[in-house]
Amino acid sequence: MADETITYDIFPDGLGFYANCAGQHVGEITFVRVGIDKMIIDRTSVSEKYRNSHIGLNLVRCAAKLARDQHRKVIPMCPFASAMFSRFHEFDDVRFLHTR
Repeated sequence: MADETITYDIFPDGLGFYANCAGQHVGEITFVRVGIDKMIIDRTSVSEKYRNSHIGLNLVRCAAKLARDQHRKVIPMCPFASAMFSRFHEFDDVRFLHTR
C-alpha cells in the first residue's frame, strides 16, 4: 500500500470527492451547499484497508480547498470531519462559527 498512488476527484455533480487507488474508489466525502456561502460536510468514509493512511484527512482537505475557492464556510456535521476540523488549525479559516 505504501507505493500506491491515491488520486482525489470531484463528483460529477460537484457535491463530493472520491479517493481512488488503482481504479477503485477507496473513500469519499460528501457535502451539501447551503445558500451562497456555506457547505455542510455530511459524510466521510474510507475503505477498511486504507484507514489510518490519511485518506480521510485528505478528503476533508479537498472539501476545505473547494470551500475556499468558492468563498464558503464549512459546517462539519460528519463526526470524522468535525474531529479533523478540531484537530487541525489549517481549517480555521473555513470553519463556520455561529455567532449571535
